[in-house]
Amino acid sequence: MKKTAEEEHSACTSILKPVRDSLDVLNGKWKLPIIIALTFGEKRFTEIAQEVHGITDRMLSKELRDLELNDLIKRNVQNSYPVKVTYALTAHSKTLRPVINSLKNWGIMHKKKLQEDCKEFKTAGKKTAVKV
Repeated sequence: MKKTAEEEHSACTSILKPVRDSLDVLNGKWKLPIIIALTFGEKRFTEIAQEVHGITDRMLSKELRDLELNDLIKRNVQNSYPVKVTYALTAHSKTLRPVINSLKNWGIMHKKKLQEDCKEFKTAGKKTAVKV
């Protein structure tokens, strides 16, 4: 039985809303790299900055606050002299592991496809190239 336009719209919306919510939390080019850097253990601000190449201190600070607000990382302050601040993943952020793995696998597959397409294009171009 064919779905009505309203049923199709409802089905589409039921998929789009949670995906949009997820993208709103993980948006930008820095949040996932920060989370990935922290999958290897608790780190200080400067250690994260060294692992996430290209991020400015100001942007890292902003992204860490956003991730903390969304319960994806925990900021630990140790009362010592000098004060030591570290960042770690929360249990909630560990639920992203399968998502990150899927993105990694898709990225590898996609890059291979593009390389193959490029190779085919270059090979086809050589066959049809006209000598001048």
